[in-house]
Amino acid sequence: MTDAREHLVHWLRDAYAMESQAVSLLETQAGRLETYPEARAKVEAHLQETHRQRDAVEECLNKLGSDPSTLKDLTQKTIANVQGLFHAMSEDEVLKHALGGYSFEQFEAASYRMLAAAAREAGEPGIAETCERIQREEEAMGDWLWERMPMLTQDYLGRSEAGATAKR
Repeated sequence: MTDAREHLVHWLRDAYAMESQAVSLLETQAGRLETYPEARAKVEAHLQETHRQRDAVEECLNKLGSDPSTLKDLTQKTIANVQGLFHAMSEDEVLKHALGGYSFEQFEAASYRMLAAAAREAGEPGIAETCERIQREEEAMGDWLWERMPMLTQDYLGRSEAGATAKR
């Protein structure tokens, strides 16, 4: 790769695969949050937002004359499924999902910050604006998880001590 535009296309393809991974992770989480209705509703809302984000990234790629990488997409979905399986085997699954989700949201936000800078360097202000919008959405989800981590932990511990379903 020799110029900013080539890097931008490469990184947008990574972002598309990252959003596909997020879709898989969120689908798994939403289906498992049976006894945490507030968290389930937020995850389901963010899942819909993530679908829109992935579509927006695909539109950016199309504008640049490219398309998503099927191999990257498949690889990221596989990773998400394995991660979901490992969390499902944990007694504190809901907390593992929250921790992983917070970390993933931070990674996504940083990725879109980088993408916005690359898009500006490549002379693509519209793509930069799209990336900045998605960055704000990822930050908002991360903030939501951060703010609710203590309450989620207390809820989990209370359910566990009472012998109620705490896992999911």
